[in-house]
Amino acid sequence: MKKTLILGCAAVALAAAPAHAAELRIGFVTTTSGGAAIIGKQMVNAWKLGLEHEGWMKDGDKLGGVPTKIFYGDDQQKADVGRRVVDRMLKSDKVHLVAGVIWSNVLMAVQRPVIRAKKGLVITNAGAAPMAGKACSPYFISTSWNNDQPAEAMGKLMTDENVKSVYLLAPNYQAGKDMIAGFKRTYKGKIVGQTLFKLGQRDYQVEISKARAAKAGAVYIFAPGGMGISFVKQWTASGAGKDMKMYSVFTVDNLTLPAVGEAALGTYHTNYWNVSSDNPVNQKFLKDYAAKYNSQPSHYAAQTYDAARLIAAGVKKIDGKINDADSLTLMKAMRKVEFPSVRGPFKYNVNGIPIQNFYKREVIKGPDGKPMIKTTGTVVTNGKDSYWQQCPKSRRF
Repeated sequence: MKKTLILGCAAVALAAAPAHAAELRIGFVTTTSGGAAIIGKQMVNAWKLGLEHEGWMKDGDKLGGVPTKIFYGDDQQKADVGRRVVDRMLKSDKVHLVAGVIWSNVLMAVQRPVIRAKKGLVITNAGAAPMAGKACSPYFISTSWNNDQPAEAMGKLMTDENVKSVYLLAPNYQAGKDMIAGFKRTYKGKIVGQTLFKLGQRDYQVEISKARAAKAGAVYIFAPGGMGISFVKQWTASGAGKDMKMYSVFTVDNLTLPAVGEAALGTYHTNYWNVSSDNPVNQKFLKDYAAKYNSQPSHYAAQTYDAARLIAAGVKKIDGKINDADSLTLMKAMRKVEFPSVRGPFKYNVNGIPIQNFYKREVIKGPDGKPMIKTTGTVVTNGKDSYWQQCPKSRRF
C-alpha cells in the first residue's frame, strides 16, 4: 500500500513537472516578396548575423546553449497570409517563439493565436499601438518601438526648431494612423493639411501639390521602403524642397538612401538608433554587416540583430530550460536580462516596449562626397511610449 502511494505521488510529480524541450524552435516571419521585400531582406540578413554572433549557423547548432531550429515564412505584406504562416508554425513546426513581422496590420492578425498558444512573440519592427496598451501581454516583447514614439519625437523636434506649419502624409493602415497620432501629440505648430494615401502607393504628385497649395512650411511623412524611395525622388524632382523642408520617420534611412542618393540631402528624421554611436557592439554590427552583405544596415537590420542576441541571452538566463507547453518563463527572462545591443544598455517597460532615446538624424555629404546619415542630437531621453498605462496590471511584467 505504501509502495503504491509513493509511486503514485512520484507519477503526479512527474506529470506536474514542465516538459523541457530538446531543442528550441523559432519561427521568423517577414516580407520576402513584392516591393516590401527590400525591408524583409535586411531583417533576415541581420537576424542571421545576430545568430552567427551567438554561435548559431545552421539548424542543430546551439543558441544560448540549446540546439535550435529556425523556420522562415513570407507574409507577402498581407494580414491573412501572415496569419496562415503563423498558424502553420504553431501547429506543424511546434515553435516556442515567433519573431520578426514588419507590418502592424500583420502583427494584429498574428498576435492572438500566438499568445493564446502561450508562445512568445518577439517583434522586430511592427509597433501597433494596441500591443503597447490594451492588448499588451507578458508573451509579447519588442526590439523596436511603439509606432507613435518616433513620430512624437519628430513633433517635439519640429516644435523645438520653430517649424510653424506642416502638411502630414502617411499610408492608410494601422502604423500610418499611429504615426500621425503620435506627431499630433507633441507638435505645437499649425497643421495645414493631412492625407492618408494607399499602402504601397508609388505616385505622390497629387500629395506634393496639395502640400504646396496649403503653403506648408514643411512636410512630415511616414513612407517606409519603396514608398519612401518614390516619394523622395518625386519630391526633389518637383522642386518642392525649395519652399518646404522635409521631415520624416522611416522614409529616409540606410535602406532607401542608396536608391534616392543626393535627393535626400538636407532632409531630417528621428530614430531610436544612434547610427554614429561608438558603442563596441554597434561598431562590430556595422562592420560585419557591411562586410557580409556589401551594404549599409538600416534600423530594420539593427533592431532585428538585437532580437537574435536578446533571445540567446534569455535562453542562457533560464539555463536552457525551454518549456514545450508554455514560453512564459523565457519571455519574462528576456524582459530583464542584459544583452549586447547596438543601442547600448536599455530597459523594458512593463508592456514589453523598450525605454530608449530618440535622436535627430540628417542626411549630409560624407567624407567621400556621397550622402550619409549622421546623428546630430538627442530629441528624447529614456522615452516611454504613450500607451503603457493602458496595459492592464494583470498583464504587466
